[in-house]
Amino acid sequence: MKISFHGAAQNVTGSCHLVECAGKRILIDCGLFQGGHELAEENAKDFGFEAESIDFVLLTHAHLDHCGRIPLLAKRGFIGEVITTPASVELARLIMLDSAGLQEADARYQKRKAKRFHSSHKRKHSNEIEPLYSTLDALNCLEFFRRRASYNEPIQIAAGIRATFLDAGHILGSASIFLELEEEGHKHTLLFSGDLGYGGRAILRNPTPPPRADTVVMETTYGDRLHKQLQPSVDELYQIVNETIERGGNVIIPTFALERAQEILYYLREGITNQTIKQYANVFLDSPMAISATQIFARHPECYNTETLDVSSNDNDPFDFPGLHFTRETADSMAINMINGGAIIMAGSGMCTGGRIRHHLKHNLWNKRNSIVFVGFAARGTLARQIIDGAKRIKIYGEQILVNASIHTIGGFSAHADQSELLAWHKLTRDPKTTFLVHGEESSMQVFADKLHHTQVKIPAMHQQYALEK
Repeated sequence: MKISFHGAAQNVTGSCHLVECAGKRILIDCGLFQGGHELAEENAKDFGFEAESIDFVLLTHAHLDHCGRIPLLAKRGFIGEVITTPASVELARLIMLDSAGLQEADARYQKRKAKRFHSSHKRKHSNEIEPLYSTLDALNCLEFFRRRASYNEPIQIAAGIRATFLDAGHILGSASIFLELEEEGHKHTLLFSGDLGYGGRAILRNPTPPPRADTVVMETTYGDRLHKQLQPSVDELYQIVNETIERGGNVIIPTFALERAQEILYYLREGITNQTIKQYANVFLDSPMAISATQIFARHPECYNTETLDVSSNDNDPFDFPGLHFTRETADSMAINMINGGAIIMAGSGMCTGGRIRHHLKHNLWNKRNSIVFVGFAARGTLARQIIDGAKRIKIYGEQILVNASIHTIGGFSAHADQSELLAWHKLTRDPKTTFLVHGEESSMQVFADKLHHTQVKIPAMHQQYALEK
């Protein structure tokens, strides 16, 4: 029995872990690296294993950094089976197709850019530029999503390998995965946290308490800090909206399409309904992916917590309210840039690495009446991180833009558990012999490692392999 780490190893993105047991090779996630140029290049490199050798992919959830290289895996020869929850199947399809479209668009742009050079070398280079994977590759990989996992119901993956998906409370359909392994009469239990949410949030249930495990692999995105409490964060959002609208500005919210967009819509609906948001505001969800994700949310009430179930059971839509506009078309998105004040604009991507948010930042960052509100994690190397870290000017589409708008970071909306919740979750695994820390920046991992006791802590490097003790 072995485990090796091929992504999210001493960084936050590209989750990909390989378990070998009883003659089978099982991937836990196969995600895209996101952030700076170096990480983008990492996506095209070898996985660290042969794609055709993988028998199963167990997908914890549908964020791009967990599912985004499954089309590439299939393109390179994977013909096994992908197992995940019903909600994750729908969301992963949406995310992977969107990613493929972006890969194709970027390849077309790079080819046009290369052709502007006149040397034969450059012309040859332009013919070699291809997307990481295509829309067809993304569609083809969907045929491998053959089996659905229900929470708390064990699945016999193969002889000697049983998997149980547990509600991780992170995004719709997200799961921790508990593996019960047996090889040559020796048994080992292995628990992957996936990305963990935190308790008491809108829409989703709290993470399911984990079982005891011999080995734990857990995320550490916020292993070095505590979040603001949720209600003060909601109140802060309302205050920013009220103050910005009153001074005639716009509120720009870079938004992750899955979970964060729906959560912010939920709280905006509450604020407008109970008049905590005092003035009328047009709210634009300017993200085709977030719009589709919101529609998928409506189809999976089995993931809702009691409060959200009560709202939806009373014939109310928890994600709809007066003044809300869904803008799918490019022309409608461009028209938003003509609005000089009184609007709340939510657009992707949450880290401002692409998407429509970059256009809205270009048109709003320079104006001191406006507010930019970050409600999620921003990895190093991203445009969002530059702004949060206090950049006075940034470059968008080749143009230098002054940062005059008010910049706000509200940590309480994070879909990730903070240090306190991570420690509480780990404690419930009852002193595993070994704990592997992944999905975090190195500094965060080290701080969190120092908080763990009665377990051997390891921080694996990229492609590092370990034996699972029998």
